[in-house]
Amino acid sequence: MSEAIAEYLVNTLGDKFSPEIVSFIVSMLPILELRGGLIAAKLMNVDFLKAFAICYIGNMLPIPFILLFIRKIFNLMKRIPKVEEIITKLEARSLRKADNVKKYRLLGLLLFVGIPLPGTGAWTGALIADLLDIRIKHSLPVIAAGVFIAGVIISILSYGLLGLIGF
Repeated sequence: MSEAIAEYLVNTLGDKFSPEIVSFIVSMLPILELRGGLIAAKLMNVDFLKAFAICYIGNMLPIPFILLFIRKIFNLMKRIPKVEEIITKLEARSLRKADNVKKYRLLGLLLFVGIPLPGTGAWTGALIADLLDIRIKHSLPVIAAGVFIAGVIISILSYGLLGLIGF
């Protein structure tokens, strides 16, 4: 699914912006994050190291704001009757995914963000960290490390780095 969305965004934005800007924008989006950004960068033939740096920064840019403000934003949004139900479901779904984060705290958060599976990543990790009251001074570096790990894993898959090292 990420591949299809990334491809759609490349086709939609690719003639309006540079490949680097498109990769950066895709990396900032929830669901796609760095994974989608690297796929977009590969589709647009962006050099690997440049793509990795751009996508990493793009994915990390919203995270401090999520950690600092998401609960306040959610509390404001909950004042709207129809939106309250959506926010409550989102929080509940995030907490259901947080079992290992609850159990192992920072190691669980690192693995949650670092293993690129559907529904994991920095955005959800930041939400879970906030809901579990993990302080930003602890959660931000762990999420940053998790994004890096996810980037390495996705790079191996999307850029074929295994072939470069002889596999």
